[in-house]
Amino acid sequence: MTRPLRVGIVCPYSFDAPGGVQFHARDLAEALLADGHEVSVLAPAGDDTPVPGYLVPAGRALAVHYNGSVARLAFGPVAAARVRKWLAAGRFDVLHLHEPAVPSLSMLALWIADGPVVATFHTSILRSRSLQIAYPFVRQSLEKITARIAVSEDARRTLVEHLGGDATVIPNGVYVDRFAEAETDPAWQGTPERPTVAFLGRLDEPRKGLSVLLGAVELVQRRVPGVRVLVAGAGETGAEQVAQAGPRVAEAVELLGSVSDDEKARLLTSVDAYVAPQTGGESFGIVLVEAMAAGTCVVASDLGAFRRVLDEGTAGVLFTNGDSVDLAATLVRVLTDDDLRSQVRQRGAQVVRRYDWSAVTEQVLAVYEMAVEGRDAPVGEDPSSVRDALLRRARGETR
Repeated sequence: MTRPLRVGIVCPYSFDAPGGVQFHARDLAEALLADGHEVSVLAPAGDDTPVPGYLVPAGRALAVHYNGSVARLAFGPVAAARVRKWLAAGRFDVLHLHEPAVPSLSMLALWIADGPVVATFHTSILRSRSLQIAYPFVRQSLEKITARIAVSEDARRTLVEHLGGDATVIPNGVYVDRFAEAETDPAWQGTPERPTVAFLGRLDEPRKGLSVLLGAVELVQRRVPGVRVLVAGAGETGAEQVAQAGPRVAEAVELLGSVSDDEKARLLTSVDAYVAPQTGGESFGIVLVEAMAAGTCVVASDLGAFRRVLDEGTAGVLFTNGDSVDLAATLVRVLTDDDLRSQVRQRGAQVVRRYDWSAVTEQVLAVYEMAVEGRDAPVGEDPSSVRDALLRRARGETR
């Protein structure tokens, strides 16, 4: 990019209960700011919610069930007025919307905006009634999008099948060195007699797979009696699920509650293995990347998105999705084989560099550049010119 840009980023989901898309918008904003660009982020957030200085709160959101999770969204006339005011004040060179097909600030911004628009799609769903219902309301406005990004092939497939058109695949980013340089915590660090395994995710969302992990714990204990399972994440059902799994399981499981970014990094770098037992609805798997960056051996269900992030299983160890018995056997193999863990960690350290924000931001800026240069010739439903330009840039070609 030859000059600094004024970039407006719209995050549809509330920072009152931040998750993957919110963290993506936050980290992208900080990477762009560090690169010399001006950035403002608009997102739902209460007046008393701590937010960074570049984020403009758009008020509290309403919790709705979406894609097996709970999404907190802002929509309606009041939200539209705030979007309009933010756009007028920002006078952005490029507007970057996340999940514009979801009834949210992003959809409102797409309706109102005039100028170069880049949209990122995060969702991976095989069949979605909500997207089918939303499509007639957003079909015409989707033509205003100059360039589309999907965070994975799974998210790209969802876009193609449900909304039409195509997208350039640019993965989620991670500040790799922050995790690689995190200090271990003796309270979470494993020993040969008492190895530690970590899980992070909302405890009351079934698709995060906590029940699959709990179903494996007693089987692991038969071979590794001292195993400790550290469970981090929000949700009111964690203690109940552990109790229902039985007293032996309860002896091994430690509920940590919500953890900060720094605590997450220390946790991941301290444990012997990180387990991702998600059963579906995952388009990427950012925590797998964070675990690889922290130098931890990843054990994950064989979802397509996870397989791709883990380089088809060379940068992690896969088990059959939803199968607690296979997860237990896989965990036992990982925890009792030092050479296997070392091999997987080394491969993970190589693979994870492609997800560092330094690499991801460069790709996003290339899309911004194409959007700004092509504002009079929107890509609309065929972003092939953007995709081709990215390929030429990767090959070092100027035209």
